[in-house]
Amino acid sequence: MSKAPDTMTIGHVHLKVSDLPRAVAFYEAVIGLTVTQYYGEEAAFLSAGGYHHHLGLNTWSSKGAAPAPKRAPGLFHTAFLFPDRASLGAALRRAMDHGVKIEGAADHGVSEAVYFSDPDGNGIEIYRDRAPEDWPRDAGGALAMDNRPLDLEALLAEAPAD
Repeated sequence: MSKAPDTMTIGHVHLKVSDLPRAVAFYEAVIGLTVTQYYGEEAAFLSAGGYHHHLGLNTWSSKGAAPAPKRAPGLFHTAFLFPDRASLGAALRRAMDHGVKIEGAADHGVSEAVYFSDPDGNGIEIYRDRAPEDWPRDAGGALAMDNRPLDLEALLAEAPAD
């Protein structure tokens, strides 16, 4: 059986939202993305660093709809990878400054992650990876990921001052 190339990445996520202006405002203010293009009044594309889009938002079949039930199949969360601990701390501060309710935080050994939801109930993870040589491994060399508490105050302390 063939496998995906080692260099493959996930290019973007496209979410159904109920209120496009509200969703765009959230992802701009809280995650720090920039709108690259609107597609009429029903979709928007956002990115970081000038990429065509990391995130698509649309109301094609969801305008005005209630959030999907938490226990229904579907996307668990979209994960936004930050390059280092300081930028993750800044992202956490931005989320908290916008009144986002933090739903969880964990040190997975391979990464540090913070979890919350957007206004439509879509799960979000903001995280940073540790260098692969620092990943925890068991005696046989296999990954030994964990789910330890993450010290959010220490993470916030590493965020650059505004």
